[in-house]
Amino acid sequence: MTAFLDNFANPASFVQAWPLLWQGLQLTLLLAAACLPLAFGAGLLLAGLWSLRLRWLGGAVVALIDLLRSFPVLVLLILIFYGLPFLGVRLPNFWAAVLALVLNNAGYFGEILRAGVASVPAGQYDALR
Repeated sequence: MTAFLDNFANPASFVQAWPLLWQGLQLTLLLAAACLPLAFGAGLLLAGLWSLRLRWLGGAVVALIDLLRSFPVLVLLILIFYGLPFLGVRLPNFWAAVLALVLNNAGYFGEILRAGVASVPAGQYDALR
């Protein structure tokens, strides 16, 4: 037990690692502040396109939402960070991470909002008209 405490509960190693942990926390909060509004807006756009009730557009939106939700964020990060330069698009590191997180979260927000719109009964739409 003392070997475990010496390795993992060593205050000196925490003090040494604190600047990196603080920098990571700041970057995480900055990414969250940048990504959440953009992802919610993109998800709202997807749900709005689905609610137009056009057969071909609704199917395409559902396929896009499922595609965005099926990719793990790490795979999206690798594809954007390393794959886009092959296509001639070079993004700064921060914006590559923002794009990957926005794409992934837009799929989730889009599905949540789409399901919310789909749960409204037809009588409510008639009352709206």
